[in-house]
Amino acid sequence: MSQNTSSYNIATKLIHAGVEPDKETGAIMTPIYQTSTFAQSAPGVHKGYDYSRAGNPTRAALENALAAIENGQYGLAFSSGVAATDAVIKLLTPGDEVIAASDMYGGTYRLFSKVFEKFGIKFHYADMKDAENIRPFINDKTKLIWTETPTNPLINITDIEAVATVAKSCGAWLCVDNTFASPYLQNPLDFGADIVLHSATKYLGGHSDVVLGALIVNNKDLYDQLYFIQKSTGAVPGPQDCFLVLRGIKTLHVRMDRHCENGEKIANFLRSHPKVKTVYWCGFEDHPGYEVAKKQMRKFGGMLSFELTDESIEEVNRVLSSTKIITLAESLGGVESLINHPATMTHASIPREERIKNGLSDYLIRLSIGIEDINDLIEDLRQAIG
Repeated sequence: MSQNTSSYNIATKLIHAGVEPDKETGAIMTPIYQTSTFAQSAPGVHKGYDYSRAGNPTRAALENALAAIENGQYGLAFSSGVAATDAVIKLLTPGDEVIAASDMYGGTYRLFSKVFEKFGIKFHYADMKDAENIRPFINDKTKLIWTETPTNPLINITDIEAVATVAKSCGAWLCVDNTFASPYLQNPLDFGADIVLHSATKYLGGHSDVVLGALIVNNKDLYDQLYFIQKSTGAVPGPQDCFLVLRGIKTLHVRMDRHCENGEKIANFLRSHPKVKTVYWCGFEDHPGYEVAKKQMRKFGGMLSFELTDESIEEVNRVLSSTKIITLAESLGGVESLINHPATMTHASIPREERIKNGLSDYLIRLSIGIEDINDLIEDLRQAIG
């Protein structure tokens, strides 16, 4: 790390972690080292970099920043969030078993069920709203527990500390997907997680203009294994993408404050709307995970989902197609608000019976609340819902 930012408050850390003025020019922003290779003074003798798949100064600055803002020791950047997930599962060997959250991102489920199951990794799925639900699946082959909190898209909350206790009791790693919260709202390593994952495409980048993934760990041996996988399998981001995420991190705190502020107002507006049946947002005091969320999160986030009283696909599609400011699109975490239909978009890869069993209905609508003027967003939803 270029400077010790461990004692800084989170807002200061986000701006200064992992970066320092360029030694050659004094440039305040990290230069984009747009190069595939580096000159060597003799065979094997170089200034720390030989080939950009193995390491690049722009990527190194980002990885240092990622580690710092998650209160970790080591960061690794990947070409996407799924590539980062892929690297974690490649820590395992055929016959190993994973216990994963039953309510999670559809792309993660697809990777587990359609790719890695073929290579002899066995996956169990548990409701992790209660850490004790994990124990029946534990055996001597359990090597990894995988969760996300808040979950996508039902905004369920997992008690990271409780799950970490279970993981340690069976000698398994705990990986927490922290994408929905971001490092500004939550730091899973502080609660006992071994690996933190981000789709940095989302809040860390923050402007819907980059695809990138990240892992952060404290354990040197675990880092060395993940770095070997990163270098050997090659799913690394280019320097331009690393620069964009570095830039996004600098404004994460001010963006997240507005995401959270707008999210709270939208959640309360929807809850009071006569045509809305249910709103899923962990900031409600009657949310089952509210107390845990309050314990491990600084604020409650800008992600929420809802269901209409009219449970028909026709009405759901009408609402999805009627917003004017809020865009119907995949992804989340950008400055612009997005609306999404998980059953046919982000979670379409999960079999319908599995979705329904886990509470994800065909009628659920997910919102990523942006940082636009709140009055415009409320009016847009009001006219769309009718």
